[in-house]
Parts: sequence; C-alpha cells; structure tokens
Amino acid sequence: MYGPDPDNPTPLPGVDQLVFLKNFITRDSISVGDYTYYDDVEHATEFETRNVLYHYDFVGDRLVIGKYCSLATGCTFLMNGANHPLSSFSTFPFAIFQNGWGDGDVAQLAEQHRGDTVVGNDVWIGRDACILPGVKIGDGAIIGAKAVVSKDVPPYTVVVGNPAKAVRQRFDDKTVTKLLEISWWDWSPEKITTNLHMITNADLDGMINAV
Repeated sequence: MYGPDPDNPTPLPGVDQLVFLKNFITRDSISVGDYTYYDDVEHATEFETRNVLYHYDFVGDRLVIGKYCSLATGCTFLMNGANHPLSSFSTFPFAIFQNGWGDGDVAQLAEQHRGDTVVGNDVWIGRDACILPGVKIGDGAIIGAKAVVSKDVPPYTVVVGNPAKAVRQRFDDKTVTKLLEISWWDWSPEKITTNLHMITNADLDGMINAV
C-alpha cells in the first residue's frame, strides 16, 4: 500500500469529522490538492459554503489550496467580495444591486480586488484562523489558531496573532531553500511512502539523495 486513497472522502474509518477536502469541492473557482484535509466535528463536508466567504462569481477571484495541507475547525477564507469601495464618499456597494444603481457595473468594487488567495503545500492552518483576500501563504507555513492573516506569509514561517505576525522560521534559510527545491509533495505516493521516514525525521540529506 502507498498511503490512503485521496479520492476517499473520509480516510479515517469511523471518523466522519476529518475529510479529504477536494472531494467536497464543486466550484471551479476553488481548487484543493490531494490529501489536504479539513477537520470539523459538525460541518466537515460544508467547507465550501461555510468557510469560504464572500466568494461571488461576478468578482472572479479564486481560492487555491495545495496538497498535504491541514485545516483546523473554523478556519475561514474571506474572498474579495468582502471588500468595499474606498475612493467614493460611500463604502456602500451600490452597483451590485442594479435597478439604476450602476446596473451591475462593479468596476468601482474592483479597485479593492487583491487577486487570488493561494495556500501552498504542507501548510497547517490553526483553528478559527482567518485568511483575508489575496493573501499568499508559502509552502510549509504554519498559521496559528485565531490568527488574522492580512499579508503574504513566506514559506516555512510561523505566524500568529491579529494581525498575524511572523514569530519564527521553522528551519534555516539553506534548509528552506532545499526543501522548496525538493518539493516532496509533488512526489508520487509510492516515492513518498518509500521515503516517509526521511520526511518525518527531518533527514534532509536522505531526501536530497532520494531526489
């Protein structure tokens, strides 16, 4: 065997609260990689509607989550539809209501568009953390519980608090560079299984040799 089947919605027998998330995504504007899981005792299968907020088709932004990510209960992603115009005298989004109020012209709303929200691979997002629109989170990063992330997070960096701030880098620069080059999350399940002891025991030389 080479690990669990990523197409199995509930990979832990008898534990329905932990799901491989990609199996519950229906929208083209949301992409989730293999083995990324969401853990929620009450709403595990409703991530798309309960945890991805203000995600309107007319805005056009995407949420991209990589492989092997661990998402804790209540983590949320605020998308660009949460933003309001700041350059006018009112922040009220008149245009979206049409009927003479801009007739659907959302150009003014687009001034606050911050782009797609992207989560790398092997990212751990803690309970009730909130990711704001357009944030990019690097591979191997850790987002602390209840953190509010308003800025990009470098790879293998731990951030906590509101607003979230970096508290440390998980490994030295040389190791981080090598890990990003290796990108073990792109290995086949067979190769990961064969070299799993090197990944879990932080054997960088062994992983380099495996490459």
